[in-house]
Parts: sequence; structure tokens; C-alpha cells
Amino acid sequence: MTAEPSIQHNQCPLTDQERLLRTQSSGGEPLLDSDTSRSPYLDYEHIDVLLSLQQPRTDSRAEMCFYIMGQVKELLFKLLYVEFRSVRDDLAADRVADALWTLRRIQPVQRLLVNSWDVLRSLSPTEFNEFRDALGAASGLQSFMYRRLEFILGNKSAGMVRPHAGVPEIADELTADLMSPSVYDAAIAMLCRRGAPIPRTHLERDPSTPYCPHPAVERAWVEVYSGGFDTEPRLLAEALMDVAYHFSRWRAVHLLVVERMIGGKPGSGASNGLKWLRRAAEHRFFPELWSARDQL
Repeated sequence: MTAEPSIQHNQCPLTDQERLLRTQSSGGEPLLDSDTSRSPYLDYEHIDVLLSLQQPRTDSRAEMCFYIMGQVKELLFKLLYVEFRSVRDDLAADRVADALWTLRRIQPVQRLLVNSWDVLRSLSPTEFNEFRDALGAASGLQSFMYRRLEFILGNKSAGMVRPHAGVPEIADELTADLMSPSVYDAAIAMLCRRGAPIPRTHLERDPSTPYCPHPAVERAWVEVYSGGFDTEPRLLAEALMDVAYHFSRWRAVHLLVVERMIGGKPGSGASNGLKWLRRAAEHRFFPELWSARDQL
């Protein structure tokens, strides 16, 4: 992850016994006086730092909505990336139950991310145009945290590292994600260890290249759904489909919100707007999990 800012932690941990004693001493009422110069919540969450990061460029009332929701999405991207990295590592270590537990926690985060578009769709075209020019060439396409999320799930593209070449630490992290196995790579390798006949050439492919579906992988997932494996792979298949489904929903709603706000105008990042988003919306993570439905 990128280097975190150096922030002092002045708060001491509390044990269950210490919390009980504090409750007894206050009579069960919240303590309004802090033992330190900063409130413990402020110190833990760094709220003062977080709330200092909103710096709109115009006087438009609507810009703050757009600005903060962009930052909210970036935080959710980071959370999902961290969680998916844990899923990948658990699958690689055959800790499928742990991966499934984390995937259970991921689902509401993905739903929250999709629902974030409901706030942005409240902006009318007139309101968005009040501050759109001030964005300059800034575009969500340049989000490196979103790109790390796509890479960890398996949508690899070396060209997507280029926009970040001017920030070496970010480019290095993206390159590392590009070169590393994805969640789907780890899932397929797990199936192979459990007896699925996955071709070695597919298992040993260059993980930095775009994933190409293979009939043997599709047959393996068909067998999973048909009861040829134990319960864990079947639960994993559906959990991964939930991930892919919510990601496709994210892209589809993104497309609709952009069409609602700017119509067919070009994007700020030099894309052709809706046409580019429609192509992106056609992509599916974990392709053989989708195509296996044809055989069930």
C-alpha cells in the first residue's frame, strides 16, 4: 500500500476490566472529559485530517457532494482491495473457509459502493456543469485504487499503469499487482489441487496478461455445481459470482449516471464517454463461472 502519513497515536489500549471500571465510575453515563488533549475518537480515526481533505475548486453548492462521494468511493475501493487480497492469499493456502468468511463481509461493501451512485445521480446536468470545467483532465479512470481492485480480481492491463508513471511509489504498487496472481487465479489453482483437470499451461500462465477463458476451467466449475466436489468449492463459486455480479452492477449504474448527467459528451479523461463505458460494462470477472451456466 502507499505510504501512510506519519500520525502520532496517543491513546492507550483499554481492557475489558478497564472499560467496566470506567462505566462504574461514571454511573453508566458517557465520559465527556478526555484524559488527553485530543479526544480518543479523534485520535483513533484522525477525523481532523480526514475532514481537512475536501477542497472544492468552485463556489458551486453541488461540488462538495461530488467531491466527498468521490473520496468515499476511494475509501471503499481500498477496503475491498485489502479484503480481496486476503481472499486470494487464503485460497492460495487452501484456507477456503476463511476466504468464504471474508467474501461474506465483502458483499455489503460492494452493495454500498453500488448505492453510492444514488447520491451522485441526484446532481442535475446544470449543477454538474457549474463545476465540471474546474475538474480539468481529472477522471475516475485515473483512480489507482480502483485499478488495483481490478487487477486483484483479474482484469489485467499493463497500459493502465502508464497514467501513474509520474508517481513512482504508486506505479510500483500497480506493477506488483499486475504481476501477481489474481483472486481467480488462486481459485482455479485451488480447484486443481482438489482434483480438477486444469491444464498446466493455464495454471502457469503469465499473471500479468489478460485472462483467457479455457474449456477445462468451465468444465471444472460445471462439475463443482453438479456435486463432483465437496461443499466448499460450490460455496466459493457462488460467492465469487456475487462479487462479479455486484461489480457488473457497479459498471452498469455508473454508465446510467454518466448518461443522466452529461449525455453523450466526451469524458474529462479523453475517452468518448458513454461508448467507452459501454465497452467496459461488457466485461465479466471470472468468465467460466458465467459460461458454466450454459451447461447446468
